[in-house]
Amino acid sequence: MKKKRNAGRRSHTKPQETHADQAEPATPAQTAAPESVVESSAAAAAATLGEEGTTAADVDAVDVEALQSGLDDAMTELEQLKDKFLRAKAEIENTRRRADNEIANIRKYAIERFASEMLTVRDSLELAKAVDLDEQDATALERMLEGLELTLKQMDSVFEKFAIRVVAPEPGEKLDPERHQAMSIQESSDIQPNHILTVIQKGYTLQDRLIRPAMVIVAKAAEPAASEPPEQEKA
Repeated sequence: MKKKRNAGRRSHTKPQETHADQAEPATPAQTAAPESVVESSAAAAAATLGEEGTTAADVDAVDVEALQSGLDDAMTELEQLKDKFLRAKAEIENTRRRADNEIANIRKYAIERFASEMLTVRDSLELAKAVDLDEQDATALERMLEGLELTLKQMDSVFEKFAIRVVAPEPGEKLDPERHQAMSIQESSDIQPNHILTVIQKGYTLQDRLIRPAMVIVAKAAEPAASEPPEQEKA
């Protein structure tokens, strides 16, 4: 029995030995070192460069020259842009300075036209003041009144040019807090309460802005008279 088992084991391992014996030996190309492959690739690249007539050093030189040329062009363009920026900045500063000066002049001489128009009014007032009232001459008084009327007309004309309008409420008109200023309150039986009784001073507006309200006296209801107490009957 032992011989049969050993014979079975030998028959099972024999094909493996046969397979190992049939393996082919490695060729010299397969066992070559990696360094030889790298050297052959480098030799092929060098041969290609030799055929084209250009070496690796020449390629590096060409790249450096191209980069240097591009850098020079970029620096030139940068200098041009910097010069344009400085010019634009200076122009902006000059424009801002001129605008500030113009605004200052407008604020300073805003009433120049109005002042020139008022000069004729002052001339008329000076002529009216020059009238000698000590002479007791009716003609002189008439001349003064005419001069005052002319002055008022000139002033009204100036006010109209500059959109200055008079605020002159009539008695009995309702009080407007936006345009009227109540200076006092008086009882009145003719004027309704909270209505204007008397105008003390006229007001004025410039365009749509109130520059001086009209000063007025406002009416209020009259208080009823107190009734007399009845007389006590004599004892």
